[in-house]
Amino acid sequence: MKADYSVTYTHLFDKAWPIILANASVPLLGFVDTAVIGNFGVTEDLGAIAFGALIFSFVYWGFGFLRMGTTGFAAQARGSGNEKEVRAVLGRALLLAAVLGSLL
Repeated sequence: MKADYSVTYTHLFDKAWPIILANASVPLLGFVDTAVIGNFGVTEDLGAIAFGALIFSFVYWGFGFLRMGTTGFAAQARGSGNEKEVRAVLGRALLLAAVLGSLL
């Protein structure tokens, strides 16, 4: 059975705002850290913060495959009504995230 409803911009934005906020927050973290440390006037600290923000952004976006892949596979399983596969996809993603996180 197919649901009969139209998708509006409001409905779409209600679903999308968390990921929009998450994607916007990553560069802002480095910006705020750099702005705060920049007021101290120590160039070594400023360089270290900038380098740390670069590493953090690289790791965050490097793990984007896990975020995007899990979303796609879980949505596909959910759309077909296979709740067992949804749980399996999420379980595999959590296991992979735990393993990769422990390697960091």
